[in-house]
Amino acid sequence: MPAKGREPRGLVILSEAKDLCSCFSSDVPRRTAEILRFAQNDSATLLVPVFLALLFAAACTVGPKYARPPVETPAAYKELAPGTGGAQGEWKLSQPQDQALRGKWWEVFGDPQLNALEDRIEVSNQNLKVAEQQFRQARDLISINRAGLFPTVSAGPSTVVEQTSKNAPQPAGNAGQTLGDLVLPFNLSYEIDAWGRIHRAVEAARENAQASAADLETARLSIHAELASDYFALRGLDAQKQLLDSTVVAYQKALDLTQNRFVGGLAARAEVAQAETQLETTEAQAIDVRVARAQFEHALAALVGQPASTFSIPAAPLNLVPPRIPVGVPSDLLERRPDIAAAERRAAAANAQIGFAKAAYYPTLTLGAAGGTEGSTIGNWVAWPSRFFALGPTLLETLYDAGLRHATTDQARAGYESNVAAYRQSVLTAFQEVEDNLAALRILEEEDAKQQQAVQSAERSTALSLNRYKGGLVTYFEVITAQSIALNDEITAVNILTRRMNSSVLLIKALGGGWDASSLPSFVSKLPSQVPTVPSNEAGVR
Repeated sequence: MPAKGREPRGLVILSEAKDLCSCFSSDVPRRTAEILRFAQNDSATLLVPVFLALLFAAACTVGPKYARPPVETPAAYKELAPGTGGAQGEWKLSQPQDQALRGKWWEVFGDPQLNALEDRIEVSNQNLKVAEQQFRQARDLISINRAGLFPTVSAGPSTVVEQTSKNAPQPAGNAGQTLGDLVLPFNLSYEIDAWGRIHRAVEAARENAQASAADLETARLSIHAELASDYFALRGLDAQKQLLDSTVVAYQKALDLTQNRFVGGLAARAEVAQAETQLETTEAQAIDVRVARAQFEHALAALVGQPASTFSIPAAPLNLVPPRIPVGVPSDLLERRPDIAAAERRAAAANAQIGFAKAAYYPTLTLGAAGGTEGSTIGNWVAWPSRFFALGPTLLETLYDAGLRHATTDQARAGYESNVAAYRQSVLTAFQEVEDNLAALRILEEEDAKQQQAVQSAERSTALSLNRYKGGLVTYFEVITAQSIALNDEITAVNILTRRMNSSVLLIKALGGGWDASSLPSFVSKLPSQVPTVPSNEAGVR
């Protein structure tokens, strides 16, 4: 019985082992040695607590514990702050119940043709399929690394019939006899993840798979946004074509008027030539628009996974209005952008690689077992006396590697710092893209209002000039000048509307398209007990 007031030595050993799991990784070998010295002079009854203590010692994962790198986030977007000169009423802060950008965000534009094209991306876009298969590869790497947490069992049955020569230099006693050797062996090998090397590999694979899942969402968002931008560009060209075609009709009437006046002696031949030049130039512009439209139509065909030769979209002018888009606050962007989530997950994976590299400083403990039956005939092959087995652990420690482990650990740290920098840069880029498109939409809205006034003024000027020309008060040059200004103003108005629609698409893309980081797969499955993470002293193992 232990003395009164004194804990049994076995409990003291277990207490030491539990303390071992909360120490820095650089102290683990020293504390393990203390446990062994503590128990070396005790009786055999301490073997069990000593063995349990060593198991506690094995339940430690070396390496730093991951925490999301801090980033600076502004309190509000500059373009939404009072005093920017824009109409803040066009934008609204998103609320938790706001569903405007959830799922099929392109439906906010209210264009059935666009909706139908966007729906085809999920089925037929080949670039999206590439991203999906890359995600599957990353997901399978988790299972590949997770397999190291379990034993490997193999079997290799064999049978051999042999007869030795009687004329051998030193014939055995069974020379000349035909003998059989039937073996049914089983082998088991299991690496005890004493320092969390395998768990760190699984952790890194899991974080990389989540990054790949975010990459898939980034690709999906980019492809949908590209299709919407190309679609609105095509519709803008349709509007230009319609405008030019109607202008050609008007210019033809003006040419007919000028020719009639020339026949009547009221206009010079030069005025007829000017009217002909203006008409032909506008006809050439209308033809040129078809080149860009064909290219955008072919681009849409590739995005929806259809050969360009069999794809066409009927012409229809752009007549939409940019929708109101919920913006939210800058801090929301960290959870709503899949590219930011991918960068953050890669930083977490790089952190796990540090622990994986540090585990190389500690010995590898492998349990091996072999067993089976061996006999000379089928009758005695599986008999109890034919059994054999072998069991034993193997402890392997690297004594000298010429700085290999040190360099590997430094490389892992550098990789982590690189991924942290990439994460922070992706956040800065995201803020830039949101501000860029908020500014573009605000300024283009102001420009559109002025441009509409310019179009109306140009139309009035054209009508007045044409009436003055009919009355013989001015030459046709004044009419041409007014008509050219009006046409340029109308084309500019169409281009501004196209740019506003494109900026709306880019703003939705910059805000993440309604995606949320909570939708990332967790890849949680039943594993052997997860070992606690040990804080790492970065100045410790070198």
